[in-house]
Amino acid sequence: MISVVLAFRGDQFAVYYMSDKKAGDILFQSLPHGGLVDAIEAVTNSDWSHCGILVQCDGRWFVAEAIGQVRYTPLYLWVLRGRGSRVDACRVKTLKPENESQIISGVEKLLGTPYDFSYAPDDSEIYCSELVFKVYDRQLGIKIGEWEKLGDLNWLPMEKFIRSMESGRLPLDRLMITPIGLTRSPNVIRVFTNY
Repeated sequence: MISVVLAFRGDQFAVYYMSDKKAGDILFQSLPHGGLVDAIEAVTNSDWSHCGILVQCDGRWFVAEAIGQVRYTPLYLWVLRGRGSRVDACRVKTLKPENESQIISGVEKLLGTPYDFSYAPDDSEIYCSELVFKVYDRQLGIKIGEWEKLGDLNWLPMEKFIRSMESGRLPLDRLMITPIGLTRSPNVIRVFTNY
């Protein structure tokens, strides 16, 4: 199965896999279409519905992500999972090689935390861009992106879906950090894209 997928998406996969990657890079992708994915992309006016942090363990690349729960996913599987195996990567400008252990420590503290389908800012559940923001903020004191109210985003076209996820409520005052919001930080630069 993987060889078939690699043959189909091999060009996109290889381009990123052979790029100048660094531990701590923030990776963005579009997940396969579905209700939640389409809502995230519509509400945020973005191609990206998911993100994670690139880390290296025992010479192998992984992505620390919140999908199902906070976990590590081998990089090649992470890339293959995205639509068209496309990847965008941003790098924190002030990141140093010695910061990698701090990043891993921050992820380890949240490993196994369930995915937050309400996109609330507490730690009882965690979503993808919240994981990235909190790891960098708590471990390195670097703020990436700004928290925004749902009501300030493009929520109206997805009102019905949002209410279905929120038992009929419409939490327009809820603060959230979005994948596209992370990229707007002056603390990051884009280092790769095959979009």
